[in-house]
Amino acid sequence: MAVINSAEKETKTRFRWTYVIVPVALFLISIILAASFFPFLSDEIAYHFQNDIADRTMSRGAFVGWMVLPQAFFTILSIFVVRLVMLTGRYLPQRKSPLPNLLSLMGNIVALPQVVLVYAMISFFLYNAYQISLISIWIFTLIVMIAGLIILGVFFVRAIRQSRRLKAEIRQE
Repeated sequence: MAVINSAEKETKTRFRWTYVIVPVALFLISIILAASFFPFLSDEIAYHFQNDIADRTMSRGAFVGWMVLPQAFFTILSIFVVRLVMLTGRYLPQRKSPLPNLLSLMGNIVALPQVVLVYAMISFFLYNAYQISLISIWIFTLIVMIAGLIILGVFFVRAIRQSRRLKAEIRQE
């Protein structure tokens, strides 16, 4: 049995729910939305539109399942990604590693498709329950992808700068 000294214990990165808070929150929101709208929906849900006219329908239970199950998948995927990165991070030098800062990004970036799914769920529920139409899902998806690209760019530029500073410090020593 290996003995871990106090210095190694302090540098070991531990799992925190903040690393996956957005996917978990979106999963819970989708469950709450499904439970809230379910009684107001008809037996058949319109989910495909041609020229603003519904041309394909699905049963209410199947539709809610197809909206909630991917949310569960993405939530589990985000937890898996964080755990995998933490396991591989054990083999990286712990001194001033950017890994703890990036874990939140890596776990929560999985929420981008979840945001689109929640929007689609709200859009379909509002249309089928109250005949209210929101902006097109593809426009919303484009907005989310551009925002995600900007967020990723900012975080990776910061990580690259931190990595370069660390290399410079190591060379000076």
